[in-house]
Formats: sequence, C-alpha cells, structure tokens
Amino acid sequence: MSMQPLLIELGTEELPVKALPGLAQALFDGVLAALDKRGVVIERGDAKPLYSPRRLAVLLPGVAMQQPEQRSEVLGPYLNIALDADGNPTKALQGFAAKAGVDWTALEKTSDAKGERFVHRAVTPGALTIDLLQGVLEDALAGMPIPKPMRWGDHAYGFARPLHWLVALLGGTVASVEVLGIRAGRHSRGHRFHAPGDISFAQPQDYVQAMRSAFVLVDPGERRARVIAEVEAAAKAVGGSARISEDNLAQVNCLNEWPVAVACAFERDFLGVPQEALIETMESNQKFFPVLDGDGRLTEHFIGIANIESKAPGEIRKGYERVIRPRFADAKFFFDEDLKQGLAAMGAGLKAVTYQAKLGSVADKVERVAALTETIAAQVGVDPTQAKRAAMLAKNDLQSRMVNEFPELQGIAGRYYAQRAGESAEVALAIDEAYRPRFAADDIAASPLGKLLAIAERLDTLAGGFAAGLKPTGNKDPFALRRNALGLARTIIESGFELDLKALLATSAQGAIGSIQTVIHRTLDAKLAAAKSEGVKAVGASTGTWMPVGETVATDLYDFILDRLRGYYADRGVPAAHFNAVAELKPASLHDFARRLDAIGQFAQLPEAAALAAANKRIGNILKKADITIPAMNEAALLREPAELALAEAVETAYAETGPALAQGDYVSVLTRLAQLRAPVDAFFDGVMVNADDPAIRANRLALLHRLAQRLGSVAAIEFLSI
Repeated sequence: MSMQPLLIELGTEELPVKALPGLAQALFDGVLAALDKRGVVIERGDAKPLYSPRRLAVLLPGVAMQQPEQRSEVLGPYLNIALDADGNPTKALQGFAAKAGVDWTALEKTSDAKGERFVHRAVTPGALTIDLLQGVLEDALAGMPIPKPMRWGDHAYGFARPLHWLVALLGGTVASVEVLGIRAGRHSRGHRFHAPGDISFAQPQDYVQAMRSAFVLVDPGERRARVIAEVEAAAKAVGGSARISEDNLAQVNCLNEWPVAVACAFERDFLGVPQEALIETMESNQKFFPVLDGDGRLTEHFIGIANIESKAPGEIRKGYERVIRPRFADAKFFFDEDLKQGLAAMGAGLKAVTYQAKLGSVADKVERVAALTETIAAQVGVDPTQAKRAAMLAKNDLQSRMVNEFPELQGIAGRYYAQRAGESAEVALAIDEAYRPRFAADDIAASPLGKLLAIAERLDTLAGGFAAGLKPTGNKDPFALRRNALGLARTIIESGFELDLKALLATSAQGAIGSIQTVIHRTLDAKLAAAKSEGVKAVGASTGTWMPVGETVATDLYDFILDRLRGYYADRGVPAAHFNAVAELKPASLHDFARRLDAIGQFAQLPEAAALAAANKRIGNILKKADITIPAMNEAALLREPAELALAEAVETAYAETGPALAQGDYVSVLTRLAQLRAPVDAFFDGVMVNADDPAIRANRLALLHRLAQRLGSVAAIEFLSI
C-alpha cells in the first residue's frame, strides 16, 4: 500500500492562549477521525498536535494514497415478486436493476429466512485520499470547540481567529482544498519579525525544520523545553533559581514562537511586601518567572520571556521592569495601609459582610467556627484558647486592601498581618493553613492548630450549605461544597485524628440552624420596627420560617462526604468493592474508616476471603428470607449435627479471640483470625439443613448464623467481596 506523509497547517492571527492546546488537539483528533471514517489507513507513529500562537498543524508520517476498494450490497425483491409465472422480470425487478445501473440478468441471488431474493453487489475502486481532504478538513473544523467564533470581513463563516493561510500537502502534492475563504498551498509564514516572508515546503517532513529555520518552534514540547532552559540559565546567571509553575509555563509556551529569556530586576524595597503578592503579580498578570534564593525566598530578580532575539535586550528589560513597578507599588501601598489598621481591627467590618442570606454575616460564621474549634480542640491535643483566637482572626483579612486586590491571598495575608501584630507563630500559621488544601493536589495543613481550623471551617461551610438548601446539583456548586467535603475528609484521614464525624456534623448542623433562626428573628425585628415607625399595628406572619432538621442535615452530609471519599480512594487504587464493604458500616470516624479499608484490602488477599465473602452473602440472604423471629443467641442444647456443633464452638472461640483486637481497632488481626472460620462454615453448609422441619432447631440454626454474620461483618461487610 502506497503511503505518503500529510501536512495540514492553519495560519491565523494570534490564538487565545488558554484555548490554544485544546484547539490544536481538537484539529488533530478531528483529522484522524475524518480519515478513519473514510477508511483511509494512517501510520500515526509518534505524531502529536503541533501549534504556536499563529498556527495549528497536523503532521502525520504516513497516510494511504487511496481508500480501499468500496464494496456495496443492496438487497432487491424476493423471487416471487421479481419474476412472473413465466420467469420473466416484473416491473419491480426491472426498476431495481435500473436503479443499480445493470441488466437484471447481472444481478445475483441470496437467501434469508423469508426465502430467495435478488441482490446487487458491486466493487468500486477507492477514492484518492487527496480528493478526500476537502471533506476531511471540513469535518475536522466543524468538530472544533469554538464557542464564540470570530467573523471577519463580510464572510458568514467564523473561526477562533481570522485565517490568513492554509497548507495542505500529501506527499509533494498540494491538495485542492479551500476553507474559510483560503485556498491551500505549500507556503507558510515564519516569525513575524525574524522571518516574516513565505516559507515553502517541498515535502511535509520538511515542516518542523523549515519552521525552526524561520524562528518558529511548532513543536510545543520543544518550545516548552527551550523556555525552561532559557529561564533556568537566566536565573542561574543572577545567582538564584527560577520558580516555574506549571500554569505559568503553559501560558508562556502559548505566547511565544521563539522564546528568549530576559533577566530583570526591581527595587529591593518591594521585598518588604508579602512575597506571595509579588509572585502572584509576576505570574498571573505579567507571565514573568520569579527568582528565588537558596532558602526559597523571593529575590529582586525575575525573568521575562521575549518572543524575539532583540538587538537591544536592555530596552526589553526596561520595558518589563517598567510595567511591573506600578503593580508592586500598589501592593506595597495596600500592605502598608493594612498594617496601619491592624488585623484585629479589620474584624469589625465582617458584621456588614453577608456570608449567605439565610446564614447571616461573615462575623456570624466566624462565631460558629470559633465554637467548633473549642469543641474539637481537646480531642486533637490543641489549646482551646489558642484555637478560638485563631478562629476569631482567620477571616479578618477579607477586609484588607491586599485581599481585595489579590483574592488568592486569603489567609496568606492574614498570616503576615498576624505576625506583625504580635500573635503567636502557631496562630499566624493556622490562619494561612485553614485554607489548605487549596486545590486538588495541595497538601493538608501541617500544624495541629492549622488542621483543627481547616476542619472547623469546612464543617461549618458544609453544614451551613446543606442547612440553607444549597446542596450541589449537577454542575452547580456555588459554595464549593464538594471541594470542601473532600478537603475535610482528607484533613481528618491524613492527620490521623480520631474524631466522631457524625457527632461533629450534628453539632455543626445545629450551629447553622441556630444562625438561620437568628436571621429570621432579625428580619422579624426589623419588620416590626419598620411597622411601628409607620404606625402599623401588625406585621404579616409570612416570614419564611421553614427550618431544616439537624439530624437530616447531618445524615445527608455524612453520605455526601462518603461520596467524595469514593473518588479519593479510587484514585489511590482501592477497588470499589472494598470501599463499599466499609461504607456499608458507616463508621463514625474517618480515620477508623481508613483502618478498616486497609484491613479489608489485606483480607481480600487471603485464600479464604472469597469463600467467606460468599458464605456471608449466603447467610444474609437466608436471614432476610426467615419468616420467624430469630433469637439473639443460639442454645447449645438445640445443636444436633456435628457440623453445627463445630461451627458454634468455632464462632464462640472467634468472638473471644477477636474481641480485644476489635476494641483496639486492630482490624487486620480480626479479619486474619476470622479467616480460620472458613473450614467450619463450609462444613456447616455442606452437612446441615438450616431450614429444619423442627421450628426450634430452625430458629436455633438461624440464630447461630446471625451471630456468625455479626462477627464476620464487624470490620466490613465482606459480602461485597463476593462476585
């Protein structure tokens, strides 16, 4: 089969930075899908989307020059309809043959369940791939995710950005393709300044090197590596190391075709501002790379990336330094003004900030969280007084000028202000750590006080959200309750805190409901005061006094948190059956949940596990179908068969030997010991009729199975392990 490389390039004005990788991937996937749809064989090799700010490209090392033969089969009329009594063709057969373009005598016959019928089979040569590329490209463009296409000129069509040139080469031949008003050729364009003229390709495989020679790196991986190398070298030259965040790197990679690092600096006085604010400004607003010293502290140096090898790099440096200076000056002003006010004084403004209409102000939330920290503090070995102090200050920085300008610095700004105000190091750190984990891959808080505050904050957020009727639905989750639930669960589990989550959720729910009641009373009082001032004698009773039920809120929240944990453990390779086995018991402590999950994982590896899981499932089915009241304990006097005598003795021995380990949470030991019950359990089901004719014996055997099932399911519902 003849194969040739294929190159398609769409040359545009600068494409949206964040959308660029997705657009390139969509074009690449769309071209491959359209070729496959047409039966064209592809040698993909290690091909991947190629792109730069001004172009999207697909380069495939091998594409078949022609489709395979196209075979068709069209069924015609049955013989009793197609032929008359003399064997001559009827109008039905003649019409079918005419439609197929052949004489009826050239038709073949086939049979199915209804009888014999005529069929037209044809084999036609496959179309040339180069003739199919018009449709291939049209299909690929139609499938690209462009929610708001840009239109230019007086054309009806649109694209992410105006199209200026199009390359479509199969082997050395230009395809006759036209899209978005541009006809394909073999000419691309190089770098806007270094090589602004046309770049011609004799063959598709010349593409990457030809563009490189024209100062355009079309391979995003090569361009990314160059950015890293340039930035690291520039940072090393000024005596530091570059901070290269993945998000900043990805955006810089989509802003440049020929990246060149430029080392810059700012006045050292700005280093008195929290470095997080300066870093945020450099990365988010200017796409610069901060330079850190050996201890990870910000230096006065930073690296900018120019899309040009300038003859006057000093001018570029001056420009970069000039644009960053006003933003740094603003940050310094905000910080200095906040320090004059002080962190404690900022809290007064929280009473005027609504947290949520039903739940009151941010100040109300702070009071609820402070109460929770006092409740939990002793359980996790934290000083309750210190915990309350941290909680009372944790939201104050929301009133700061710094956080108003840089919302990402919530907690971080509070830590700096607390330090300057003379608060203890533990309290200052906890104000920051209360927000951790801030994102999916972030670590939980490191300090005990930070962990406590993070737990209390999320408990209140979750309880308040559910009590106020804000439970997430579909994609709607305005209070980020899913993220808060996972953050709460992670903090408890990874901290190893032995907390009764169900009790804490109930306490949190009552606190939230109390706030809802307070808001209702405030509303009533306000209406009453307004009515009195207007001389009205009565106030309408319709005030929206619906109240959630605390127990229901807590139960719903627990199930909601377990749903988040399902994905958390799935990402860590825990089988769904293991998770379900533990979740069935709904342990109050998530740390206990984790220990049980670890134990069931080890138990599942034992050779006895599958048989015992199946047996417990069988026992459960037997007990569900029982039509009598099952006694709490079986009676030794009613045991008859040797197998049931042996099982009863084995069960009681297992109870005695696993009791201490179960009380201590040594679930691995419990399940390892219970694995020894396999032999007597198998013998029982092989030799004993559970539903005996004698009602007393039947009830006694059911009681024995019930007691066995209770201990087999004491760590987890092991029947979930049964396939």
